[in-house]
Amino acid sequence: MAAALSRQTLPTGSLVGASAPPTPGIVHLGLGQFHRAHAAVYTALAMAAETGDWGIVGVANRSPRVIDAMRAQDNLYSVLELAPGTEHASVVDVHRGLLVASDQGDDVTEAIAAPSTKIVTLTITEGGYHTSPAGGLDIADPAIAADLAAPDNAKTPLGLLVRGLVARWRQNSQPLSVLSCDNMLAAGHTTHDRVIQFLQAGDAPSEVLDWVETSVTFPNAMVDRIVPGTTDVTRDAVQRILGVRDEVPVPAEKFTMWVLEDAFAAGRPAWEKAGAIFTDEVNKYEFVKLRLLNGGYSLLANLGVLSGEATNPGAIAIDYIAECLRAAQVNEYLPTLDLPHGFDVTDYMDDLFERWANTALNDATWRVATDSSLKLAQRIVVPGDFHMQRGVMPQQLALTAAAWICVSCPPPGFDPGPVAQRVVEPKLAAMQAAVAGAGGPRDHALRVMRAGILPDLLTRWDAFDERVADFVETIAKDGVEAAAREALTGRTAADN
Repeated sequence: MAAALSRQTLPTGSLVGASAPPTPGIVHLGLGQFHRAHAAVYTALAMAAETGDWGIVGVANRSPRVIDAMRAQDNLYSVLELAPGTEHASVVDVHRGLLVASDQGDDVTEAIAAPSTKIVTLTITEGGYHTSPAGGLDIADPAIAADLAAPDNAKTPLGLLVRGLVARWRQNSQPLSVLSCDNMLAAGHTTHDRVIQFLQAGDAPSEVLDWVETSVTFPNAMVDRIVPGTTDVTRDAVQRILGVRDEVPVPAEKFTMWVLEDAFAAGRPAWEKAGAIFTDEVNKYEFVKLRLLNGGYSLLANLGVLSGEATNPGAIAIDYIAECLRAAQVNEYLPTLDLPHGFDVTDYMDDLFERWANTALNDATWRVATDSSLKLAQRIVVPGDFHMQRGVMPQQLALTAAAWICVSCPPPGFDPGPVAQRVVEPKLAAMQAAVAGAGGPRDHALRVMRAGILPDLLTRWDAFDERVADFVETIAKDGVEAAAREALTGRTAADN
């Protein structure tokens, strides 16, 4: 057995960028795969170009698994970059504190409040912002309600962030930036709004609200890198390349992108020297990514699950899935975009197909299909409404919604297959309640679409809901390929 990764066994020349100094300047909430393959890597590279106290205190929400493993490895871990025929492993050394929020909430609060902290970054997933179906903070959510009842003991990532901000205001009132690295449109604006709404719902003093508005910034950002789950194959590859055993390596594609608004109240690392793009067109990049990549990803993954494919490369190799993806990109997402200056969208779309087909990553369809109700609210609603207002039925967007329903809450008598068993749908209880007693696949689909699970900006269009029901009925009776062919031709089963 190879020696465990540690400072004593660190292979010469294996480090990404530079090691962080002892004093951390960043607190990160949501210590998962994506953060460790994305912002942490950019930060290490930035410090190699321009020194600074930009070490990271990494905070896991509940599970201590990654924390325990990293602590045993002197806070080190590796990133394994994968492409067909190539693999490269390197070690990241930027974390200067590791906390588990569920057990160390007071420590997280103090870390956010510390004067040395200049930035709080977030990867808490779309669900971590607790957005209600009508928009805004979902104060009826039991977890948020519990936090509001005991704000000094808040447990959710959002509640912990607010708890830390209030403590900072009380202790030193130093400026701070809160940077969301989650896949949401205008993530900075959303984070700001949820923080303010949480403070207002908790009857926070007006002085706290004033301080947040004047001294805390919430830059918008777009993040992009495919980061699948770690397996023993990942660990074995790292051991083969580096000669040491890393229990928590992160596999990732070589491609990485970070576009940010330069609105930092207390300084920041020189991320631009690590390849990040600072621009006043962040929103345009966000729309490009959330629609062409993320919207396409949802279609790819849910169709893949229904086709019995466990991996995205396997799914995109199926001709009708690839055809639906291209149709979604060119016909339904692209017309809704105002492209950034100088952006080559054709090359970008072609690159997406190569990234999705990366067999070295073998990213899982079920992983991407997980949390679909939250993802689709961001990805298909506004584009779908765009087309409906113009009298055009967005066939692939309707197929995306239908595939989600059939994967996550299948109509009675329809088996979505074994891959679907691994998909996690946070709105499943609400979906099941809505379809109780439904009279067949069509009624089943219409009940889901009209249950307030997706925003009514899209579901208010009866014709769109009916088209989703067409596809659910076809999937249940004739299979997913038949539905895909209908979406490509614009026909229904009744037309055949």
